[in-house]
Amino acid sequence: MTKQRYTVTAALPYANGPLHLGHVAGVYLPADILVRFLRLKGEDVLFVCGSDEHGAAITLRAKKEGISPKEIVDKYNHLIADSFEKFGISFDIFDRTSSPEHHQTAQDFFLELYRKKKFIEKESEQYYDPEFKQFLADRYITGECPKCANPNAYGDQCERCGSDLSPLELKNPLSTLSGKTPELRKTSHWYLPMDQHEAWLKEWIQDGKLDGEQQHDPKEWKNQVIGQCMSWINAGLRPRAMTRDLEWGVPVPLEQADGKVLYVWLDAPIGYISASKKWAEKNGKDWKKYWLKQNDPAETSKLIHFIGKDNIVFHAIIFPILLKDHGDFILPDNVPAYEFLNLEGDKFSTSRNWAVWLNEYLERHPDKIDELKYTLTAIAPETKDSEFTWKEFQARVNNELADILGNFINRVLVLSKKYYQGIVPTPGELSPEDLELQKSLSQFPDRIEKLIRSYKIREAQSEVMNMARLGNKYLADMEPWKLIKTDPERVQTIMYQAIQIAAKLGVSLQVFLPETAKKINAFLLQEDHSWDRLKENDLLKPGHELGQAEILFQKVEDQLVEQERELLEESRKTGQTTREYAAEKNRIQWDDFTKLDMRTGTILSAEKVKGADKLLKLEVDTGLDKRTIVSGIAEHFSPEEIIGKTVAVLLNLEPRKIRGVESQGMILMAENGDGRLSFLSPDSDTETGAEIR
Repeated sequence: MTKQRYTVTAALPYANGPLHLGHVAGVYLPADILVRFLRLKGEDVLFVCGSDEHGAAITLRAKKEGISPKEIVDKYNHLIADSFEKFGISFDIFDRTSSPEHHQTAQDFFLELYRKKKFIEKESEQYYDPEFKQFLADRYITGECPKCANPNAYGDQCERCGSDLSPLELKNPLSTLSGKTPELRKTSHWYLPMDQHEAWLKEWIQDGKLDGEQQHDPKEWKNQVIGQCMSWINAGLRPRAMTRDLEWGVPVPLEQADGKVLYVWLDAPIGYISASKKWAEKNGKDWKKYWLKQNDPAETSKLIHFIGKDNIVFHAIIFPILLKDHGDFILPDNVPAYEFLNLEGDKFSTSRNWAVWLNEYLERHPDKIDELKYTLTAIAPETKDSEFTWKEFQARVNNELADILGNFINRVLVLSKKYYQGIVPTPGELSPEDLELQKSLSQFPDRIEKLIRSYKIREAQSEVMNMARLGNKYLADMEPWKLIKTDPERVQTIMYQAIQIAAKLGVSLQVFLPETAKKINAFLLQEDHSWDRLKENDLLKPGHELGQAEILFQKVEDQLVEQERELLEESRKTGQTTREYAAEKNRIQWDDFTKLDMRTGTILSAEKVKGADKLLKLEVDTGLDKRTIVSGIAEHFSPEEIIGKTVAVLLNLEPRKIRGVESQGMILMAENGDGRLSFLSPDSDTETGAEIR
């Protein structure tokens, strides 16, 4: 029998600020749910995380606050770890990349690649700030984005249009240290020749094959992960420097590299390995069995990276190259990247202080941890961006947790206490309704398991809630409170069945709402909590004594919603930057407007226009025909994420050739003050071809 191990990693949070709900929903909560499930299945799982304590973001924060980088990382490592612990994220270890153990592991890893000649050393020109007497890493430089003209783009990325940049591409560059124009000086670095790895990466990512052997099922990978990786690869990978001229970081372990540190995206993912080593040493385990290929075919390990979509290429391209170059490491079995969570109609923004910080939520609402977990999972941005609002939080808690789950558990326990003094009754002969109920219940375990293993966490939680809905419907249909007077024997069977549903909820909710499950199992005095018990019809036998019931969920009052919204608005005032929108254009006559033929359309296919970074070639079903439209949205959306999307289309625009492609219309978009584009999306029930008036 094959022994399967799992190494599950969650993206290392930067130790330069607290966690907000966007981080939690898109990485840590879904990872924790998978891990809790695997543990209940009796699997061998290692769940690893830690704070990422190097890189330019840390030193910039330190300079801003006038303290050392170590003071910054010490402060936020403690805050982040404390938040995870209070929120119940069940890491086996939460480590940090500033530890001596990590420095040694990262340096040894670099030296092994250096020894195997996996790097190329070359001289290049890099910006230098003579006033501060140091070379400037990517994030120490700002300037005008060459693609969208954002005046505040960074040296590695434009946060307005999302373009991947290099410092030399910026127009009018400035040092973030002195605020002055930097000089170009020569320096040497060690580069990872990523262009030499394109062939095997394509086969591994698209087909799941490595060296001719099947490594993973590509159908289980999310479309946006494969799409983003192939977009990078097809555009041509370039060598990337694995060292930096900085003071803060893991020193490059070579005599000729004085004053250089490892690139943070070489250093940080190795933090998963160094943390695993520390955990293994403390617990008498062998870390190599969780990270290296095993000679025994009966032992296999799966590596799973939970990340946000902004870290896809680092975990699905760069880190796999490093692992493969090193030698015997396994490559990721899956990289279930999540999209972004927005907040009350706007994106989370640390710079504008538009966020719900996890540590502050836990201070204000320590009694509503599972309520937040449930809501974040219910709206999880698994395949597209989603939104958290306090009104929806209230609705999820009141209408689902309280009225469905809490109501069912309470009714079962109250009626059992009233009719049988809290003792599980002996059932009689099962009716057709009972048999149908058991048939329905028997389908939940495999369905939930399949969804979790497919990383469809949101649907899996919904199925558990459907079990509670089924229990409520069964009681409502059977009406034991009426039958108790005329057919008490039948009521024994009804209540026996209802108690079994409550017990199944106590088991399955351990994965999603562990504190709630603990309460339910305490109410039921249920001690065996293993997942496979869900396939049994009789979890609690006749004669089993039940405990006392309590209210599972207090309803969220309007006052809480109003208070939280007020806090957000206050934070917006203190942290918001001024947005500039275009002035109103000249007015037109009504007859001019009626000349516009605008309709809803559905995007059937999308591909990048060759040689144009901003353009996508779309095939759009307009209801009247299928036509080609060229749209300048490539810097905001990947082709894969917009296929099937219903959009607003201007049809009667004179056709024009754009980069050799005839465009027969225009997709209507909205542009925010920060330059971010969004579709004007009709309701889901609007037909393709509907006129827009």
